[in-house]
Amino acid sequence: MNILEVKDLNINFGGITAIDNLNFSVKKGEILGVIGPNGAGKTTLYNTITGIYKPNKGDIFLNNKKITGTKPYKISRLGIARTFQNIRLFNSLTVLENILVGRVSELKKLVKLNPYMKEIFDILEVVGLEKVINNMASDLPYGQQRKVEIARALALSPKVLLLDEPAAGMNNYEKQDLKNLINILREDFNITVLIIEHDMGVIMDLCDRILVLDYGKKIAEGSPEEISNDANVIKAYMGKGIKEI
Repeated sequence: MNILEVKDLNINFGGITAIDNLNFSVKKGEILGVIGPNGAGKTTLYNTITGIYKPNKGDIFLNNKKITGTKPYKISRLGIARTFQNIRLFNSLTVLENILVGRVSELKKLVKLNPYMKEIFDILEVVGLEKVINNMASDLPYGQQRKVEIARALALSPKVLLLDEPAAGMNNYEKQDLKNLINILREDFNITVLIIEHDMGVIMDLCDRILVLDYGKKIAEGSPEEISNDANVIKAYMGKGIKEI
C-alpha cells in the first residue's frame, strides 16, 4: 500500500524548472533514497511535500488524501516530519528543550511523568541521547546534533520522515550508527523514510529503492543494484560508477 504519492509534479521559479513532471510513490514502511547531482531538485521536492512550496502543477497524496498546497503545520499534524540539510537547532536550549520545541503547541499540557513525556524519553533512548538530555545543544558533537534533529522530528509522531543529508559530516562509526537507527525507526516505529544523501555507501546499504533526479526530472528508479548499473545515472554523475561517488 502506498503511503505517499507524487503525481505530475511541476515547480517553476521564474524561467527555471526545478521539478519537471515528477511521478513516484512510496510504500508504507519503505526506505526510499533520493539522489542526484547538486541542483537536481531534491530539497525542492522536500519543500513541496512539506508545504513550503506550492507546485505550479500536480498533486501530492498522503494515505490517498490530497495534501497539495496544505500549510506546513497542517502537513506536520497529518504525519510528515523532516530534518534539514543544515542543522537547525536552538543552541541556547538543552537537548530536551530542543525536542519539545517540535511540539510547542502541547507545552502547556506537559507535566512531569505524563504519558507524552514518557514518549519523549523513549525517543531519546532510541536515538541514544538519554544521557545528554540536559546538555546544551551547542555543546554536543556533530553526530549527536544530527540525532537531536531526528529526535525532534520523531516527537511529532510522523508516519513519514524526510531526512535531508543526515550523514553529512559524519565519520564511519557515526554513519553506521545512523543506518542502524533508521532501520530501527522503520522496524520498531513503522515509519516510512525518504532520505536525501550524497554518501552512496549509506544509500546502497540502507534503501529498498532509489529515486534519481537530474535537473528536476526523474531519470531512474529502482533497486540499489539496478541504479548502480543504470546508464542514465552514470551519465548524470559524469561517467563515474555510482559506487564511486
